[in-house]
Amino acid sequence: MKRTSLLAAGVAASLCMGIGQAADANELYLYNWSNYFPPELLKKFEEDTGISVTLDVYDSNETMLARLQAGAAGYDVVVPSDYMMEIMIEEGLVERIDTGEMENFANVTKPHDSPRQDPERAYSAPYLWGTTGFTYDSARVEGELEESWKEFFEPRAELSGQIAVLNDEVEAYNAAAYYSGIFKCTEDPAEAQQILDVLQAQAPHVAMYQSDGTIDRMAAGELIMHMQFNGAAHRAKQQRDSLVYVYPKEGMSFWNDNFMVPKGAPNLENAKTFINWMMAPENIAIASNYTGYMNAIRGSSDFMDESLVEDPAVNMPEEYADRLRPTEDCSVKARELRNRVWTRLRS
Repeated sequence: MKRTSLLAAGVAASLCMGIGQAADANELYLYNWSNYFPPELLKKFEEDTGISVTLDVYDSNETMLARLQAGAAGYDVVVPSDYMMEIMIEEGLVERIDTGEMENFANVTKPHDSPRQDPERAYSAPYLWGTTGFTYDSARVEGELEESWKEFFEPRAELSGQIAVLNDEVEAYNAAAYYSGIFKCTEDPAEAQQILDVLQAQAPHVAMYQSDGTIDRMAAGELIMHMQFNGAAHRAKQQRDSLVYVYPKEGMSFWNDNFMVPKGAPNLENAKTFINWMMAPENIAIASNYTGYMNAIRGSSDFMDESLVEDPAVNMPEEYADRLRPTEDCSVKARELRNRVWTRLRS
């Protein structure tokens, strides 16, 4: 696991081992996706508040959830996606923080002020939102590719061995479900088998299942095609102009990520300070500029880069709106089926 720290790197190591941290009036421990928070923004927070931040990272919602379920202590703020919020609330893994009562909550735009998973925003605050499609290097393929998951799951011969899939159970499974025309929360074992068939047929052509390093990998031309989040696609395209982000016609995931505070966080008040600070337009805009993802804060566009507006990977063309598939809170049976498919694929 990659790890970045504005303090001593050794502090984060103890967090990974689940060793609890004593509360400190001037500390905050943030557990976030890799490459998903600008270092300069952490520095700005430290300067504005006097609170020092240690950042530890993960590569999937499931990794983060498993660590908290196993009793990892010491984290003050985590960043789950929408579907994971409800699971964490139901399992009692997060603190009630009453975000709606925070000063900067007035900046939150609809519908992000009242998500289905936490309609009162009692346990969470919005961070960034985006989509999951795939990117290809148009300079290394002949002609344009079809706007379809077929290009990804049934690749042309010249793409074999030049494809990467996110090491993400939910995103990979959902994409195969969209391509197969199957409800992504299916409880039917036969339909889950069809999804597995699509993933297994693709597997011989896949160079790697990897969620870290997607930006650098595509920018450097190490691969021709990569499943990517749209913000990562935007940042890679800034370095390699021939990259194209695809909105597959069969459908693609539309998601949002949120701040939550783990149960027993050692620095609860600092966590609340951080979350309220991140809902200020000038602060969240720095995160959008760095990641390439949009945010839910009114007034932030005044501080955002023009390049975000000009890139269709970020500023989605209106005609693609019907291709977006919102997050579903799948049943336990459906999640168990999905997990078995992923385990079979990766074993």
